Amino acid sequence: MKLFVLVAWALLLLSHGSGSVICAVLHGNDTDMLSLLDFKRAITEDPKGLLSTWNTSIHFCNWQGVKCSLTEHERVAELDLSEQSFVGEISPSLGNMSYLTYLNLSRSKFSGQIPHFGRLRELEFLDLSHNSLQGIIPVTLTNCSNLRALDLSRNLLVGEIPAEISLLSNLTRLWLSYNDLTGVIPPGLGNITSLEHVILMYNRLEGGIPDEFGKLSKMSNLLLGENKLSGRVPKAIFNLSLLNQMALELNMLVGTLPSNMGDALPNLRLLTLGGNMLEGLIPDSLGNASELQLINLAYNHGFRGRVPPSLGKLPKLSKLGLDTNSLEANDSWGWEFLDALSNCTSLEMLSLYANRLQGNLPNSVGNLSSNVNNLVFGRNMLYGLVPSSIGNLHRLTKLGLEENSLTGPIDGWVGNLANLQGLYLQQNNFTGQIPTSIGNNSKLSELFLANNQFHGPIPSSFENLQQLLYLDLSYNNLQENIPKELFSIATIAQCALSHNSLEGQIPHISNLQQLNYLDLSSNKLTGEIPPTLRTCQQSQAIKLDRNFLSGSIPMFLGSLNSLIELNLSHNNLSGSIPIALSKLQLLTQLDLSDNHLEGEVPVEGIFKNTTAISLKGNWRLCGGVLDLHMPSCPAASHRRSRWQYYLVRVLVPILGILLLILVVCLSLLRKRMLRMQLSLPSSDEQFPKVSYKDLPQATENFTVYNLIGRGSCGSVYRAKLNQKQMVVAVKVFDLDMQGADKSFISECKALRNIRHRNLLPILTACSTIDNQGRDFKALVYQFMPNGNLDTWLHPAGDGKAPKQLDLSQRMKIAVDIADALQYIHHDCENPIVHCDLKPSNILLDYDMTARLGDFGIARLYIKSKSAAAGGSSSMGTITLRGTIGYIAPEYAGGGYLSTSGDAYSFGIVLLEMLTGRRPTDPMFCEGLDIVNFVKRNFPDQILDILDASLREECQDCSQDNLEGENEVHRCLLSLLKVALSCASQDPNERMNMREAATELHAIDTLYVS
Repeated sequence: MKLFVLVAWALLLLSHGSGSVICAVLHGNDTDMLSLLDFKRAITEDPKGLLSTWNTSIHFCNWQGVKCSLTEHERVAELDLSEQSFVGEISPSLGNMSYLTYLNLSRSKFSGQIPHFGRLRELEFLDLSHNSLQGIIPVTLTNCSNLRALDLSRNLLVGEIPAEISLLSNLTRLWLSYNDLTGVIPPGLGNITSLEHVILMYNRLEGGIPDEFGKLSKMSNLLLGENKLSGRVPKAIFNLSLLNQMALELNMLVGTLPSNMGDALPNLRLLTLGGNMLEGLIPDSLGNASELQLINLAYNHGFRGRVPPSLGKLPKLSKLGLDTNSLEANDSWGWEFLDALSNCTSLEMLSLYANRLQGNLPNSVGNLSSNVNNLVFGRNMLYGLVPSSIGNLHRLTKLGLEENSLTGPIDGWVGNLANLQGLYLQQNNFTGQIPTSIGNNSKLSELFLANNQFHGPIPSSFENLQQLLYLDLSYNNLQENIPKELFSIATIAQCALSHNSLEGQIPHISNLQQLNYLDLSSNKLTGEIPPTLRTCQQSQAIKLDRNFLSGSIPMFLGSLNSLIELNLSHNNLSGSIPIALSKLQLLTQLDLSDNHLEGEVPVEGIFKNTTAISLKGNWRLCGGVLDLHMPSCPAASHRRSRWQYYLVRVLVPILGILLLILVVCLSLLRKRMLRMQLSLPSSDEQFPKVSYKDLPQATENFTVYNLIGRGSCGSVYRAKLNQKQMVVAVKVFDLDMQGADKSFISECKALRNIRHRNLLPILTACSTIDNQGRDFKALVYQFMPNGNLDTWLHPAGDGKAPKQLDLSQRMKIAVDIADALQYIHHDCENPIVHCDLKPSNILLDYDMTARLGDFGIARLYIKSKSAAAGGSSSMGTITLRGTIGYIAPEYAGGGYLSTSGDAYSFGIVLLEMLTGRRPTDPMFCEGLDIVNFVKRNFPDQILDILDASLREECQDCSQDNLEGENEVHRCLLSLLKVALSCASQDPNERMNMREAATELHAIDTLYVS
């Protein structure tokens, strides 16, 4: 029998190669070789070709990554296959290699569940990190009694940490971070006295930190941040003298810090306790922990007393964040810490925003390290002069002194800070003139000087601030004319100069195409509203009230389609109210009061909402809707009396004849009528009338030169309407295409009553016949000068420089579209499912604001009871609708139309934005799709899948060894997590768009804004 078995094994192995392997069988180690071959067979992709060396022509102990023991049996002792980017599952056969002591399969793309390795009794090191492993942590791992290091971090593991893990009595390192683990931290971990590293951050663990952790005398790194932990930090933990990093941030911990903390933790390098509910004094003894490099106690609200001067004894301290607490300084004793910190030559960031610091800012602030780039004392109780020594900090990029009571001029120091990007001095009592030297700060993007006592002119040197985005000089006493140089800065998005004493005319606005907020109110401006204001097509708020402006209200204001608020009150404007203002779909606040306007008040658009407009003090106005209680217009009254005369004396006798003629001619007139104007937002609201003959003229007879793109139902052209010289986009429906007519009607119905800044607005619709008597249907949209998102993600190979989107732009676009979907799903009276979300239907305005368009297959629906309870709304089964690659999987099987279908499409679009790959990329085949592609690389190997420009941006971002990944990397991780949630196969597991929008706004605030 033994001979039979031996022959059988020999024959089996001969099929793989040479007789040298048979010798291995004779030594009894065939189990290891077969296990390795099983592992190889489970790998579906081997991009680096390592496994090509695994063949029976050489002994398996010589296979790459394999190391055998030196015993006569030559059993596999180590298997190191890290950073190979394998795709596939981990074969359970590895659990048969009973002599294995070291197994490293990290940084690949393994999926599936963790196999049962319980028979690997000799195993000391197991690293499966940075993969896409799913499921729970198998309890059988705890049978590996010799295990010293267990790293399962950066996978997709769920469930609780097994309590049996405490049986691993030899464990020194436990890494389970960046998963989705829940439940409590097993107290039994505190019994593993050999533990040195416990890294459980970025999970959803709850409960308290086990008291038993205080027994872990060898602990070096305790990283539990970004969980849901509560209660007090066990006091014994603060006595773990070998502790190097303590990161407990963003939990719900309470209590105080022990006074001897710094003495008991002499090796502490990183301390992050921010975002909890801790209170009490910051221990003086922290200054004795001489290795400290980073301290973050911000956003606890409860720390009080003074900042310990002992922190100045920390030679390696680089970042000190104490924001939003109740720390005090009201005399030299309280400010002693600032003098002391001048000894910290590595200091880069000092932030004490929103505390209770009082008195003069000490002159010693200028003695801080020359490396300081971020200095924040905003929202305290400071007064007096800003010491000129602050100008010594030449590397400052952010200076925050806002919301204090500081006084005096700023010209003694501000011009020396040439690297400033953000200067926040608002809500103080600064005096003097705004110095011309501020033009030296050419990198400024945010300048806030509002609510002070500055006087004199606005310096013309502002023209040097060519990167300026936000400018607020309001509530000062600035005089003279507004320099024309100010309105030549093309980057400005918000400009507030209100409540000053500025004079003269408003300068011509030459290049402010990104301006969305302009406030010049409460000044002494004269002249007319400049016609160049028409170029500010992104403007959402224009406030020119309380000046001495004259002339009429310009007609072009009716072409600023993004306008939400317009205030022209308390001026000397005359003439009539332009009816064009009634066409502004987004306008919700209009104040024209206290002018010299006359004539009839429009009755459409915003003029129907008497709570949204103010017209008081214009004594010559008349008409309007009844609720305005305006006097009747004399001309209108005269026409009404004449009409009544003819109606009674002339028209009544012939009414029957007219009706008969009308019935007879109705069918004939239909084919000869020139146009049927379709009202979009509501049945009683009219939009600019566009006849068929206007559109060929505007598009140069629909020439290819003006063709923007083609879709499933027609073509889109760039056009210039003659009556307003207004650039628009015209979508002409090809009615020979199946469904084009329904698409036209569907889009009109969908957009009838919805208004949102991130929806592409339709200006009007045209439904008529062309010159040859054929049906003609077109929609006229606001023109989007930056095209659609698809052209930015996938530039055409036309030899032109490729378009690039940085992370902040992609973030903004994602937020914009999430807001639009949240609006149509959750905030409309009659919610809408878009059904065709994809990059080509996402349009980009002048300032790259994203607007969702093409509602051609959108569907209205009524929320079901389940939707009201928080579920997805739905209506009936549907035929497949949308674009391949973006369609929710349940639609393919005739599933229910639902908002979760749009959420899936949004997830795919977000993945496309981050990877730069279409969901229909040729690489996605044989079961691999864009979602699986990302999952296999999430969270650790995302650099392998990112769009090239994002990858470069992430790699270029400075690395901080203390904090792990840079902010760009963390932002990308968070974005991918939202995308994968939205793109889940199961509709019930997807985020809805309200949740997704909330998450994206939070990510934007944390990492981008």
